[in-house]
Amino acid sequence: MPPLPWHRSPTSPLAVLLAIAPPLAVAQFRAMALAVTVALLLAVVAHWRLRRAVPWPRPGRTGWLAVGLLGWCLLAALWSLEPARAVQTVGGLAALLLLALMASRAVEDDEAAPRRLGLALAGGLAAGVVLAALDHASGNWLRLAVRGFPTDMPQISFGLKPAVSLMALLLPLVLAVPTGWVWRGALVVAGLALSLWLPADSAKIAAFGGVLAAGAVALLPRLVPRLAALALAGFVVAAPLVFAAGLARAPSLEPLPRSAAHRVLIWDFVVDRIAERPLIGWGMEAARSIPGGSDNFPVEDLARYGLNSAEARQWFAMPSARRLPLHTHNASLQVWLELGLVGTAIAAGLGAAALLAAGASPAGFGMAVSAVVTGQLSFGVWQPWWVASVLLAAVVAGALGRRR
Repeated sequence: MPPLPWHRSPTSPLAVLLAIAPPLAVAQFRAMALAVTVALLLAVVAHWRLRRAVPWPRPGRTGWLAVGLLGWCLLAALWSLEPARAVQTVGGLAALLLLALMASRAVEDDEAAPRRLGLALAGGLAAGVVLAALDHASGNWLRLAVRGFPTDMPQISFGLKPAVSLMALLLPLVLAVPTGWVWRGALVVAGLALSLWLPADSAKIAAFGGVLAAGAVALLPRLVPRLAALALAGFVVAAPLVFAAGLARAPSLEPLPRSAAHRVLIWDFVVDRIAERPLIGWGMEAARSIPGGSDNFPVEDLARYGLNSAEARQWFAMPSARRLPLHTHNASLQVWLELGLVGTAIAAGLGAAALLAAGASPAGFGMAVSAVVTGQLSFGVWQPWWVASVLLAAVVAGALGRRR
């Protein structure tokens, strides 16, 4: 079948989004949720207009596990501390998942999809890297202007972390773009250099982890995905025990950046809350309302982790340094906290299945590893903009993986 014309192709909305997504994330990363939803929906509509048929999804093992997890999340809304928010979140995630599965079907028949998506991805990442570098070098003029903030906000530099995390997610997919190795290599190096320059440690780890994982699969295509799937599933299930054992032996946190020390203290608080309701958890979206989570850490907890300086005590007395600010900064602990052992078992299976499926191509596997790293270190599990970004990357990875 000849390539579909640009204006009729279901691939076109996704390509347009890939071309603007990294710059959009630099300006306002939360817009990704709406942008991805619109692009996926337009891809489905374009398929219907072309074929006069709905691209009904074929979920496969990974898709059905995702459906199962959402089903348990909906059930867990019954005992949640935030039942209305829980139902709303599950509904939004289910819609995103359905659209992603349908869009993946919609682009299957377009022979030009890998090239169009690949070139749009490369162009968007290049633009995002340049724009993020300019914004950071100029004192974040772009984001200050877009958001209407005053110019004396030095802490806004850390707000580039979501944009760099998105670029770290997409960066391994560059390896599958149908262009020369020189161009692909230059773009990967530029993306890695940007992650090193900007103040976002988790994004750095995700960027390098994704690229290295892609290289590992290229060398050992069967072994690496299986080992990674086993390791991830084992870590997710054993997370409370792993964290409890590690925290019991933690050295003084005084030398660490305050944000890193804060995460360690959050994990300590969360492990104790998980132990109180281990089987079914506190309920979907309950992390933001856990009893005691809105309080600051007591002095005894700070002393236990060696945070005895006046500067540390002052930092942890700020309103933002709560015991549990909205989410756990670790996907495994958040799933345990909210969904208990039952939900965690499903999530562990989902993570393992996703890594095994992504292992069909080095680029897709690198993307999946980058998503796992970011999930274990940064954003909340259910944040719409991040879930939408991961689903978009998965659809693109599937299309690029079909390139011959």
